[in-house]
Amino acid sequence: MGLTVTQIAAGVALAHARMATLEQELNAADSRLGDGDTGGMLRRVLDVMAEQRMDEIEDVGVSLGILARAAASATGSSLGTLFATGLLTLSKRTRGRADIPWSELASLLEQARDAIMARGGAKLGDKTVVDALDAVSSALAGAGDQAAVRARAVAACDEALVRFRNEPCRMGRARMYADKSVGMDDPGMLAFARLTESVCRRGS
Repeated sequence: MGLTVTQIAAGVALAHARMATLEQELNAADSRLGDGDTGGMLRRVLDVMAEQRMDEIEDVGVSLGILARAAASATGSSLGTLFATGLLTLSKRTRGRADIPWSELASLLEQARDAIMARGGAKLGDKTVVDALDAVSSALAGAGDQAAVRARAVAACDEALVRFRNEPCRMGRARMYADKSVGMDDPGMLAFARLTESVCRRGS
């Protein structure tokens, strides 16, 4: 069995629980390069996403659409908008299906990546969440089971953080502190990595 609505709901619950400790870490990371509100914004988004009841929904695309609309309603921030854009793209690509093979995740994440780049204007190499998403989509190529997907996703996020840590930020408010950003994690990339880890290492 591949990805189902039940697993998506469980992942949201795990990510939501992680925000209890992650919020301040992300705010601190963002305060060095931006407004200091990344953690609070993601907490609000996940609060609303966790409220969505999908007990009687079997369609993966429908469930992702519900989550995309919830995310969009919870924030007007650029990162939150990109999060919703990615979810909406995944929703459109999976509508009408109750089970998504793990082997398809790489392609689906590539499509979400491209939609986020089109919406936000970031390019690969700009040191944004796009680079983390690209690292995961590349790492998942050829992964045919859940265990491989989880292990590769976590490893790819960690590697992306290390790879880009000593690069300057080239997008968003952080680009105004390009020199200062060298040696620091981009808050969006950090958030993506931490939430991916929480879902992949604790999920069942």
